[in-house]
Amino acid sequence: MAAAFEEFTRAVTAQTAAPPAVRAPYRRYAVLGGGDDARLWAALCLADGCEVTLFSAYGAELETLRAGAGIGVRGAGPVGRYHVDRPGVSVRLTAELDAAVRGAEVIVLTGPLHKQRTYAMVLADHLSDGQVLVLAPGRSLGAVETAWFLRMGGCSADVTLVERQGLPFWIAGSGTQLTLSEAAPAAVATLPRGRNDVLEQLAPVLGPGEAVSSVLESGFADLSAAVEIPALVLGGTGLAPGGVAVPMGGVPLPENTTFAALIGTDQRAVIEALADERRAVARAFGVRSLPETDDWIARFAGVARGPGSRPVPERDGARHLLRDGVLGSLVPLVSAAQVAGLTVPRTQSLVSLTEVLLGADLAAGGRRLGGLGIPTGSVDAARRSLETFGERP
Repeated sequence: MAAAFEEFTRAVTAQTAAPPAVRAPYRRYAVLGGGDDARLWAALCLADGCEVTLFSAYGAELETLRAGAGIGVRGAGPVGRYHVDRPGVSVRLTAELDAAVRGAEVIVLTGPLHKQRTYAMVLADHLSDGQVLVLAPGRSLGAVETAWFLRMGGCSADVTLVERQGLPFWIAGSGTQLTLSEAAPAAVATLPRGRNDVLEQLAPVLGPGEAVSSVLESGFADLSAAVEIPALVLGGTGLAPGGVAVPMGGVPLPENTTFAALIGTDQRAVIEALADERRAVARAFGVRSLPETDDWIARFAGVARGPGSRPVPERDGARHLLRDGVLGSLVPLVSAAQVAGLTVPRTQSLVSLTEVLLGADLAAGGRRLGGLGIPTGSVDAARRSLETFGERP
């Protein structure tokens, strides 16, 4: 008995004496893009004491940053001013992609979907083993599409893609000034799956997220378009508005003009119907842990007023949301539904409506399973491929 006790003691001591190694957070970042979301990432990196290089192919974006004395942040988050191209601690600006990503531990792809696609296509020759690519928001199949572009470009480096369904803050941008409001935690996954140590190393900059098992689950957790398109498009006197009631002839107060206030009972009914279709397709693929509709709406619309509220975008920004929502959220769901032998008439109708509004055949350019090398002969084959996509033999 004594010998057995000693053996047990040695085993426990061996297990507790050498705890798992905790990797240090990433310290060298490259941010690709010059829009508000890129400026946010640059400020978050600098606030955490990281080295950060911001790349833009547009001289006007770089000159705006230089002329504006850096990036100003107010509201929530790391409030302050973050200098650019100055001696000491500052954001380094460059118009050379290879210089931006060389030596970076983390590369953040920003901007509308077409820009993220462009970055993915040109990065193949510039990546090294161990680098991390972050897409936020990745929408549905974002990481898979990026990995497919890298593969088609001949990239052989062992990189990790991080797909996050939203930014850590809502942004209202004016020039180089950003006003932030904290967003709800978003679903986040890695490709290949299971690299949660990467998420831990990113946490100081990326912010809290809801880690899920794979990009299959994070893709189905993307209700962005089903919230954004009804909110931005379905208005007028024929539908019940959301937000605070305003007397006839009155104008809402600025603090009541929020994204969530665009969603009334009628818009919510449309969103619920779209959410039900997404849940049905997700169940066919074995994903059952999706949020309740109210929680889902809060994630993508913010709260109605005060801290946590999402600003209403200007027209150009709204149209980017409509376009990206179809390409990166609705079309992938329609594609998955076809594999599962299901119909999603409300989602398909929203695609058609948005195509008419934007005057473009968006469905043809959307993310489809078959177009990204995912087998479409059966749900089981598609699910296995999505869960193991990017894993090395």
